[in-house]
Amino acid sequence: MTLDDHAEELASALGVDKEEVKADLQNLVEYSVPIDEAKSSLRRKYGDDGGDGAPTSKPIDDVSTGDGSVTVRGRVLTVGKRSIRYQGDELVIFEGELADESGKISYTAWDDFELAPGDTIEAHGAGVREWEGDPELNLGSETTVAFADEPLDIPYEIGGKSTLAELVPGDRGRTLAVRVAEVEEKVIDGRDGETKILSGVVADESGRLPFTDWNPHDGIDEDASIRIENAYVREFRGVPSVNVAEFSTIEPLDETIEGGENAPRMSVHEAIATGGLFDVTVTGSLLAVRDGSGLIQRCPECGRVIQRGECRAHGDVDGEDDLRVKAIVDDGTASLTAVLDTDLTAAIYGGDVEDAREAARDAMDQEVVADEIRESIVGHEFRIRGTLSIDDYGANLEATEFAPRDDDPAEHARTLLAEADDAGDAEVAE
Repeated sequence: MTLDDHAEELASALGVDKEEVKADLQNLVEYSVPIDEAKSSLRRKYGDDGGDGAPTSKPIDDVSTGDGSVTVRGRVLTVGKRSIRYQGDELVIFEGELADESGKISYTAWDDFELAPGDTIEAHGAGVREWEGDPELNLGSETTVAFADEPLDIPYEIGGKSTLAELVPGDRGRTLAVRVAEVEEKVIDGRDGETKILSGVVADESGRLPFTDWNPHDGIDEDASIRIENAYVREFRGVPSVNVAEFSTIEPLDETIEGGENAPRMSVHEAIATGGLFDVTVTGSLLAVRDGSGLIQRCPECGRVIQRGECRAHGDVDGEDDLRVKAIVDDGTASLTAVLDTDLTAAIYGGDVEDAREAARDAMDQEVVADEIRESIVGHEFRIRGTLSIDDYGANLEATEFAPRDDDPAEHARTLLAEADDAGDAEVAE
């Protein structure tokens, strides 16, 4: 059904003017309110909600994406604030998490209800929508928020303080104490034309993550230890990414935040089970060098690897020579594909792109470069550090470090045997 059809159906059922209903419906839909929830809201507005007019009261854990409108009582865990552009308008929204004894849920408040972490509230008539596969509360013009004097006892920490390892995509209103490990200024083609941003890497004792500051703040300098308040988290290339926005605040710390120099070491199985990591180290045997390694050609427009002079996105192009290795690595628990960039590949090959090009010309075969790389690394064990991402084609580790393993092989074997025993015990227990 079109919006006009929905409006006509509502107007007929409610006995009111169609154009008035259509205008109200259009307004709600433009603010991302699902159509069924929008229609329920208008039924309440015009005095016909199909019952006693009271949204269903539910524990937070029972709220589902099938609910149109609910009443929940909970405690505010976090409050984030940021501006967004929707349908050409600049809007300020508030977002975070709400919890009760049964669970917690994300919320977006389209009006300023003056929420603060620790508040116990009852949200009457909150809309429910799906956000990244989970239900989310929408607090808008049809929602009434009442504040309770007695705090609700909940099994969750209030305030949003997190380590980097605890962050997941969808987090909002987070407070982080980090060291700026890397930072650079970039100019991007933003929604208002060319826009300056800061991007780089932040670190703490739990690990490292990429960050983007969309409104460059003072104090985000390389090696500075800072507190970031009101950060939100999105997924970028399969891993969490810290986002700093207009209403985020940056404060210098007196203490120096340590960590980030070394990536956590995991088995391949453990790393894959996380769903993706920005910085991890694995050790394993290099079983094979895949096709598409050695001397390759990239599209000058997008950087994709081209085949027979053709780019998937730009068609026929004059490719630019580059070096790359795609290697299958296995540690006995699982396998992944390690991808080595130009510099790491050159270190293995013992020459740069020009050397590889000359070797290919002499042999009249481009594959001679990949063959030489295979002979030098296949069958050996390596320690690989990098960014792990998981997609439909498997696990890929974009390497930042690649070196022969430096731990004790006997100790490594004992660790693998212990992991295998633990896995076997778990299966027996099930």
